Amino acid sequence: MSTVNTPSAANSTSPASSPSPGASGPRTPGRFTSLGPVGLVLAGGISVQFGGALAVTLMPRAGALGVVTLRLVAAAVVLLLVCRPRLRGHSRADWGTVIVFGITMGAMNGLFYEAVDRIPLGPAVTLEVLGPLALSVLTSRRALNALWAGLALAGVFLLGGGGFGNLDPIGVAFALGAGAMWAAYIVFSARTGRRFPQADGLALAMAVAALLFLPLGIAEAGTRLLNPTTVALGSAVALLSSVLPYTLELLALRRLPASTFAVLMSLEPAIAATAGFLILGQSLNPTEAAAIALVIAASIGAVRTQIGRGKAALPAEGQ
Repeated sequence: MSTVNTPSAANSTSPASSPSPGASGPRTPGRFTSLGPVGLVLAGGISVQFGGALAVTLMPRAGALGVVTLRLVAAAVVLLLVCRPRLRGHSRADWGTVIVFGITMGAMNGLFYEAVDRIPLGPAVTLEVLGPLALSVLTSRRALNALWAGLALAGVFLLGGGGFGNLDPIGVAFALGAGAMWAAYIVFSARTGRRFPQADGLALAMAVAALLFLPLGIAEAGTRLLNPTTVALGSAVALLSSVLPYTLELLALRRLPASTFAVLMSLEPAIAATAGFLILGQSLNPTEAAAIALVIAASIGAVRTQIGRGKAALPAEGQ
């Protein structure tokens, strides 16, 4: 994987980072950006994990691929209507980036839902987060960030009970594959955010992912996808697991380095455990609580390191 370092908003001067004069229609709400990049990531994580817990309850109705299809199609419709992205004026490289982003997004969703159809939500997210953690180490240029990633990794394995031997190996493989796609998602989300204004690239990528998965969902679920209750629940999953978190993360990646963003993703198992407790009735034991403390400490350390680095650079920038 190539090394990617997402520039901060203060240093970004790319024209693609600003809305095009010819763009029209409503954009992503400005109040979201007032949360700050860290707040955006946390809000996105809470939304996606509670959406994931809701998706588990929907799987008996439509199957894993059916749920993914409902989620992607509903999310694509919402984003296309809200963003109304321009189809003209983009280079071949722009389209190549957004298509790969869409393929990555679809694969990440498909693999993850196949995983949670076979293993519990907490272990699935725990395994999946190894992808962003690996990305954090690969993209970081500071030894201290590797330390935070290592601390988060220790928490991830502790949350998994020190091993995953009692889990369905196919489910484990799907979760690890989803983690690899999550790392790729981080990279291509950042690239798409630099090439397209606001959430336009996200809307187009979501449409690509939905078109790719539609035949798979129809093959597995058939007419069950048309059940009104199933459609309503699938739309709720789409809003919680796709529209809100992907939009918030895309905005955050414009102002956070990929390495810091990736370590923040280590909070996902903790959020998933909370969602599992509130929605699926899964409880936490002392070992899992200690694991959550480790990943939170790692995430706070990564953010403080990045903030300290930014403050240290301010005097030089002002000269």
